[in-house]
Amino acid sequence: MPRTADGMFPIDSPWNISFAGCGFLGIYHVGVASCLLEQAPFLVLDARHIYGASAGALTATALVTGVCLGEAGASIIDVAKEARKRFLGPMHPSFNLVKIMRLMLARILPDDCHHLANGRLGISLTRVADGENVLVSHYNNKEEVIQACVCSAYIPVYCGLIPPTLQGVRYVDGGISDNLPQYELKNTITVSPFSGESDICPRDTSTNIHELRFTNTSIQFTLTNLYRVSRALFPPDPMVMKAMCKQGYKDALDFLKKNGLLNFNGPLRDRPLLTNDEGQKHFHKEKEAEDEKPHLEEKVVMFHRSSSVEEHIIANLPPALHKALVEACTERRSLVQSLSNLLPMRMASAMMLPYTLPLESAVSMTLRLLEWLPDVQEDVGWIREQILKLLQHVLRQASNSISQHVFLEMKWISCQLELHQCQSLPSQFSSTSLFPDWVNGRSASVQDIIMRLDQYKTQLTAVLSTNMDLQGSMKNGPTSPATSSSSLLATDGLTMHRVCLNIPTAADSGDAISSF
Repeated sequence: MPRTADGMFPIDSPWNISFAGCGFLGIYHVGVASCLLEQAPFLVLDARHIYGASAGALTATALVTGVCLGEAGASIIDVAKEARKRFLGPMHPSFNLVKIMRLMLARILPDDCHHLANGRLGISLTRVADGENVLVSHYNNKEEVIQACVCSAYIPVYCGLIPPTLQGVRYVDGGISDNLPQYELKNTITVSPFSGESDICPRDTSTNIHELRFTNTSIQFTLTNLYRVSRALFPPDPMVMKAMCKQGYKDALDFLKKNGLLNFNGPLRDRPLLTNDEGQKHFHKEKEAEDEKPHLEEKVVMFHRSSSVEEHIIANLPPALHKALVEACTERRSLVQSLSNLLPMRMASAMMLPYTLPLESAVSMTLRLLEWLPDVQEDVGWIREQILKLLQHVLRQASNSISQHVFLEMKWISCQLELHQCQSLPSQFSSTSLFPDWVNGRSASVQDIIMRLDQYKTQLTAVLSTNMDLQGSMKNGPTSPATSSSSLLATDGLTMHRVCLNIPTAADSGDAISSF
């Protein structure tokens, strides 16, 4: 997020707020939102858009629709407690996160929430068809707002196998494609429960400069961040979640101080903020507490805080949020629950798990099938389409692979044929092939060669004498010779035959002339 030269937040241009997806760590967002509403409400009321992904979409929806944040925080803790009751936590077959979330949203959202959310609430979704990110900001009724939140928080396999639909399109968790929506826009206040480069996030005391950027969310490599990541899908103890909420409130307060927003009267400011002296006093007290216990602070944020630091932060929490967190963290145990938490009973339940788990799975599966009946036709049609698309893709890939393999085989065969033809040709081409066989033959004796040379000499002399006679006759007068000759040279033996010339006599020549 850009700042002015004096370090102040630029309020002369529109700004947005974006909440990152974080699973059960969404209680951190509740603390941040509570601080912004209490100490700088104009940041929320005048924000052009408020974005959210996954669990961040729930807090963004609560801010835009005016839901009590204390009730929202208590609902998150209640869901976490419900998951922790089971042996496998949220992975237990009887734990239906989608159903619990839908009932919770239907209870706390107002009936006109879609009017308040239109054009201002942006929820990040991941389209199943192509995996692209979709930012939904228009809703026709309350059910679509609820369904958008459910789709944005729907983690495949973790929440189920069939993705939910919104306006006829299948979507899954928005954090898969964009976990921090519109973070790159100018004047976007980014909020994340993971220590990193977000505007409002925990500041872990670590010298490690390496970070992981998960779909636009900066996560620094620290041990505390590793603990946070592990608790995103498997909720921690309610007291730890309450400490996370307080940490969010504290980090948001630090952000307001650093940007000079605590003593700034916004355009819609209807009640006084902390004065500058009060803010500086509060800031110095926090610095003193951090200097006295630097190592304990990091542990307490994720586990348990000391009583003095906890009371100091609770004093800054809104009364409604404080009361809701205290009530949510209070364990109301009956006699049966108290007996079931005893060590012998817990050991007995663990030993009986191989027998009780299949029974509970069968019961929960039956209930889910009954709840699934209204959507069976639509979901079965979608499953059939996906299977057909998968088969077409497999067949296409197989045909491409086979055609490529056949092409390579044909090319290899043609190369082998060309190589075979090249090997069948003479290895060398010399001038000896121009001579007759008896010249190149190695089996002929010296006498045979001499005899053949004599024959060649005799034939050559006869040819020369014949040529001389022919030249003389041509000088004497015109003739009409009829020549017939045999082959002068034979490939075998180099035998030459005398040329027979039929030269007419003088009388014959005279008769021929007189005939004219």
